[in-house]
Amino acid sequence: MPRLPDDQQIRLSLSGRNVAMALRPSRRAKRIILRIDPVGTVTLVVPRRTSRDEAVAFARSKAEWLNDRLAALPAPVPFAEGAELPLLGRAHRIRHAPGTHGVRLGRGEIVVAGEEAHLPRRVADFLRREARRECAERARRFARRLGLNVARVSIRDPKSRWGSCSHKGHLSFSWRLILAPEWVLDYVIAHEVAHLVEMNHGPRFWRLVEKLYPDSVRPREWLRRHGTRLHRYG
Repeated sequence: MPRLPDDQQIRLSLSGRNVAMALRPSRRAKRIILRIDPVGTVTLVVPRRTSRDEAVAFARSKAEWLNDRLAALPAPVPFAEGAELPLLGRAHRIRHAPGTHGVRLGRGEIVVAGEEAHLPRRVADFLRREARRECAERARRFARRLGLNVARVSIRDPKSRWGSCSHKGHLSFSWRLILAPEWVLDYVIAHEVAHLVEMNHGPRFWRLVEKLYPDSVRPREWLRRHGTRLHRYG
């Protein structure tokens, strides 16, 4: 049986919906797995010796499930004039003000200068800067409570996690956390700072998290229920 080449894109019509998906052979996969990430990217992970026909047949057998999951995804919110964003959980509307300078916060507004064509990039850059500033300040504050220093804080846009901690003590966070309520942001940062001491999720780790951020159940539940919505922006 011919082996599938490495990642390829396929497009199928499933129950009237045209769906593009990445076909990804994996040495570790024992069976075919269909995945949908928070922004609606569909990936079909298949064992190495799976044929393309087998993969397509599996995807077609899951057409109803796939259509239901895609239909349930939140509608995207582009960075555009009039769009509303929940900055630290509080609603802010984007307002284009070409006669002003830079990007600034007004009362319930994100005021953006310059040409309208550059507005999406300017808003995205602004949110990343705000996320980096907030995450760095809060991470250092939590670390001081443990008698530690934070080596580095970076901002990225991962699809499947909100934060991470490397063995070198480098912390990384999703910029989209700036759109979550402030208490959710604090929990995620406390969680990753706790990993500076315990690189696991054992009992000692969770005791550290509770020391830094008591009642961590509430923000974990918020992320489970509402975290996917944060990927709709931009």
